[in-house]
Amino acid sequence: MNIIINNQDFILHQSGAVFWEKKKMLLISDVHLGKVTHFRKHGIGIPKDAIFENFNRLKTVFELFDSETVVFLGDLFHSKINTEWGLFVNWIKENPQKIILVEGNHDIIDKQNYAKLNIEIYNELEIDNFLLTHHPIEKEGFFNFCGHIHPAIKLKGLARQFLVLPCFFLKPNQLIFPAFGEFTGNSYLTPSENDKVYAITKEGIIEVAIN
Repeated sequence: MNIIINNQDFILHQSGAVFWEKKKMLLISDVHLGKVTHFRKHGIGIPKDAIFENFNRLKTVFELFDSETVVFLGDLFHSKINTEWGLFVNWIKENPQKIILVEGNHDIIDKQNYAKLNIEIYNELEIDNFLLTHHPIEKEGFFNFCGHIHPAIKLKGLARQFLVLPCFFLKPNQLIFPAFGEFTGNSYLTPSENDKVYAITKEGIIEVAIN
């Protein structure tokens, strides 16, 4: 789905990624690489093949958009280095794009490891009148792109059934990204009359009417 923010064109993709057309920049939040291995190490029954799902999703969006720069809005890697780090290193070497990480609360890996891969790291990043962060922030004069919350919307059916969908949550001066990674969980947000919700389905993205 195409949306316009501050006279700039952005494409929302059902993976949870956003493509900034003018900048040829791909924005992704909360991948949480290494989380599957972390869970399996602690005895949580997740299939081993799930390790590769995040990399497959990354490959899909990288092939779909002609990006020159990729900005991860925090929580790129879930915790300490584990066996998935090697997969990440190989994946980085296969892609020519400039990679930037805006640090999140889970990004605890020593910065030297990212420096060896030519990945730039920032606490926050200002590009024109846009502010890129991990945690939602309000800053006068800026529109904020952020993650962290893993937003989702709960839709009610006529027969009291519920449907939970991850979503892009658009506020007047902020866009909260859904989690890109698998097994990340969701937080249910209640929109106000000035908000817009773009829910992610298997078929694509739909704008949810706010009553």
